[in-house]
Amino acid sequence: MARRKNDLDTELLLKGATVRYAELRAELAALAKRFPSLQPARDAWRAVRGIRKSVKRRKRRKMSAEARAKISAAQKARWAKQRKAAK
Repeated sequence: MARRKNDLDTELLLKGATVRYAELRAELAALAKRFPSLQPARDAWRAVRGIRKSVKRRKRRKMSAEARAKISAAQKARWAKQRKAAK
């Protein structure tokens, strides 16, 4: 089956992004080698990032269909009231 142009574009973008990511990682390694005094700051940043990742996020509450319908009806009533008052 022939590939679509969109699939090829996506593949090329992914390959380009992968190459650029590797270039940036190499540049970062070169900078770390050139400025070893920055290593403690880098370690501290990694520690902070690790702490942030380990914090559990609150789960979003899911509204039932019944509750959504109730809110929708109330809002429609408000809009109807406003339209009526505007006339």
